[in-house]
Amino acid sequence: MLKFVIPVVVILLFVFVPGLAHQPWTPVRIAGAIVAAIGYFLLITARIQLGKSFAVTAQASELVTRGFYSKMRNPMFTFVDVTIFGLAFALNFPWLLLFLVVWIGLQVMQAGREAKVLQEKFGQTYLDYRKQTWF
Repeated sequence: MLKFVIPVVVILLFVFVPGLAHQPWTPVRIAGAIVAAIGYFLLITARIQLGKSFAVTAQASELVTRGFYSKMRNPMFTFVDVTIFGLAFALNFPWLLLFLVVWIGLQVMQAGREAKVLQEKFGQTYLDYRKQTWF
């Protein structure tokens, strides 16, 4: 389901926001679209790597340490941020950058909740994993 949400929202914006589809594709908008597409591809890849361990609420069924998760604890959060950042420029919606600042704050709080649940379930194994990874 996640893999369809962002493209559908972007298409709806192009259809229903007056003038958006007719704005010129400047180098900044093109770069934003490329960044958003890369971020989205990485987001979907991270989601696939997470597998059945994906949950909206903080849960701990398995400690995933492969793929992107071997280098970072929250790649989905990071790649959502990259996608939103790119969309802010691709869609010429600078207010998305303000949203992104708030969104990142919420993600940091969620990451803290997830870390607590994972530490309770996996103990020292999770603490060792934390030392080897970023965010």
